[in-house]
Amino acid sequence: QVQLVESGGGLVQPGGSLRLSCATSGITFSIYRMGWYRQGPGKQRELAAAITSGGVTVYADSVKGRFTISRDNAKNTVYLQMNSLKPDDTAVYYCNSRFGDVDYWGKGTLVTVSS
Repeated sequence: QVQLVESGGGLVQPGGSLRLSCATSGITFSIYRMGWYRQGPGKQRELAAAITSGGVTVYADSVKGRFTISRDNAKNTVYLQMNSLKPDDTAVYYCNSRFGDVDYWGKGTLVTVSS
């Protein structure tokens, strides 16, 4: 059974930092492209960052220079380090794994950026 379990969300003040983790099981983690998507209030789900099996990363323009995605294949875990957070970063953050046409999603973790 495939599981993607996000953790690390919470309430943070503007300018603060959070680190999200997504622990996976049931997949051959190292071959999957891993991504973090987010869906803010009243908005569509969008890609925030992704990392390929080879370690190539891609970021949404809105998070470039502030977010860093990384993966630990030994721990079957992907991370999202989020710095200089803004209120517009408020969203539910979802972990995604993708290999070809196969997609798996976590249930999401809420990040709220507010003073």
